[in-house]
Amino acid sequence: MPNWILNTLLVILAFIFMEAVAWLAHKYIMHGWLWRLHKDHHEPNTNKAIEHNDSFFLIFATPAIVCFYIGFDDFSLPFWIAVGITMYGIAYFFIHDLFIHQRIKILRNANSLYFRAVRRAHKTHHKHLGKEDGECFGMLLPSLKYFKEARKNAR
Repeated sequence: MPNWILNTLLVILAFIFMEAVAWLAHKYIMHGWLWRLHKDHHEPNTNKAIEHNDSFFLIFATPAIVCFYIGFDDFSLPFWIAVGITMYGIAYFFIHDLFIHQRIKILRNANSLYFRAVRRAHKTHHKHLGKEDGECFGMLLPSLKYFKEARKNAR
């Protein structure tokens, strides 16, 4: 298999894997033992420029930084894994911080089926103000039920 195909597959697999990591971390770490860092993200109408929750950016960036460091000299497998992790982080930032929470006022008119489903799933997650009873812990791949709801409500 040519290197570029393997490298591309690694980037894609790392990206997809990060959605699973984000889901697990959100459910069991952010809504678990590190709730104190995530709690302010669930407080209504805070509109703070920086939240304690933003510290998770550094936590999630650490594996990518390590993989870039290990694989940079020869562009080996860890480098391409780091590219996938970084791409997920960029996508997460655009969807979560820019589109959903409008921390910078762009993407406000995005209205595709995908964007409506993501927004609906995230609103469902945020209806719970405490760390218990949460749902919809993923970000980029909402459940099919939210696509169905978004399609139904668009009519």
